[in-house]
Amino acid sequence: MKQRIITAIIAALLFVPFVVYGGTPLTIVIYIIAAVGLFEMLKMRNLSLFSVPGILALVGLFAMLMPEGWESAIIDATSYSKLEWLVLVTALLLIYVVLKKNKFTFDDVGFLLVSVFYVGVGFYYFMATRDASDGLLYIVFALVVVWSTDSGAYFVGRKLGKNKLWPEISPKKTVEGFVGGIIIAIIAVFIFEMITHLEVQWWKLIVVTIVASIVGQMGDLVESAIKRHYGVKDSGKILPGHGGILDRFDSLLFVLPLLHFLHFVG
Repeated sequence: MKQRIITAIIAALLFVPFVVYGGTPLTIVIYIIAAVGLFEMLKMRNLSLFSVPGILALVGLFAMLMPEGWESAIIDATSYSKLEWLVLVTALLLIYVVLKKNKFTFDDVGFLLVSVFYVGVGFYYFMATRDASDGLLYIVFALVVVWSTDSGAYFVGRKLGKNKLWPEISPKKTVEGFVGGIIIAIIAVFIFEMITHLEVQWWKLIVVTIVASIVGQMGDLVESAIKRHYGVKDSGKILPGHGGILDRFDSLLFVLPLLHFLHFVG
């Protein structure tokens, strides 16, 4: 526990200033963090980031992460849009299957493309949320939902949990913890609203919080399912006591796109 706390404090001190400042510095940091996340995904399947498929996947990830301003500059310089870069990466990966005579397979291509999408979409919306009006406030809102949900699910599940939620994927999670996480998230968001005044109708705030809490917990379960499938305990070891980047950002990767999907962030 001591190691987890120390790591969390150090990571927060390094990362939070970039989130507060925003702009290009945050974009660069997100690119680096997302690249580490992609590396963790590839490592689980015993694929190297420093290989032809790995580099192509990295190009696809960087294309997906491009903020609107950067995308306009890239289009002016290369005439290729973000989507066209992703199509090009897909075509080159499929050609590589032929060149490697199926030692690198079609399944590997699918895994790489899904990994790029899985990692890229969430981190893209991290930057998009921060760049929006009152973006920092909504980043904090998302963190409040995720952290309060995680804490609520853990403590309620530990105290009252009797019915397993998805034992094949995450044996320690319970139905009681799942519901408890949602309730604690609602309470935390009520307090957050009283302090910050998001200027969102109460009913809408409650609905968004409930949906975000559920989706965040599903994001955590998705990461658990991936790790269980590939037989690893953590996605990485970059954060002592916490695991890898994907272990810490798994819920946010789902919650931040949701806020945009619901038109909650303007």
